[in-house]
Amino acid sequence: MSTVLYEKKDRVAYVTINRPDAGNKVSLELDQELSEVCEEINRDDEVTVVLLTAAGTEAFCAGSETESDAAGSLALIEKPVIAVVNGDCFGEGLEIALSCDLRIAADTAKFGFPWLESGTIPADGGTQRLPRLIGKGKALELILTADIITAAEALDIGLVSKVVPASELAAEAEKLVRGISTKAPVSLRYVKEAVNKGMDMTLEQGLRLEADLYMLIHTTEDRSEGITAFLQKRTPEFKGK
Repeated sequence: MSTVLYEKKDRVAYVTINRPDAGNKVSLELDQELSEVCEEINRDDEVTVVLLTAAGTEAFCAGSETESDAAGSLALIEKPVIAVVNGDCFGEGLEIALSCDLRIAADTAKFGFPWLESGTIPADGGTQRLPRLIGKGKALELILTADIITAAEALDIGLVSKVVPASELAAEAEKLVRGISTKAPVSLRYVKEAVNKGMDMTLEQGLRLEADLYMLIHTTEDRSEGITAFLQKRTPEFKGK
């Protein structure tokens, strides 16, 4: 049985971590399969947004059984990636969630970095992505204490952008990705590039990057289609060109 399920439907790539009996922990096989799926998504021009979740209701990903680059693989996807956290999100699981662009969670989900309990540290981007998201102080507190926090607490510190009842999570996630999937694919990629690269630049450098990408957008067929559709008062039909 595959440890990563992949399905594409109407411009949305659905990726499911599929080891529910093992807390959806990352295994060597899962790490490799996820890397291959991420590469396939990047090659597929029909995909505009990615929804990442996990099988079962107990765990999104409760850690890893091996050294993993799962978060690194997801971070290389050029399209928006939405983590739908349906349960425990610990260790490598939290690093995976951090590598995504948006995170929404069930109210029953829990989050934590228990690495120091076993004498090690996060090694798949956790020490770098977490402070960029929630600030240095809170990031250090979460890592140094190895505390487990609730979904409500994760929302308070900005770790997730939305928390909904577990029974409503799938519908809320679908609503989110469907809304994003109707946008121009090139624009989606450029927004992600501008924000992610801009985080490591000075404001002046970031503004130049934004201006360059803005000019490039105006050379695309999708930009012309957007203007035409607006003038004709119809829904645009973007092609990612």
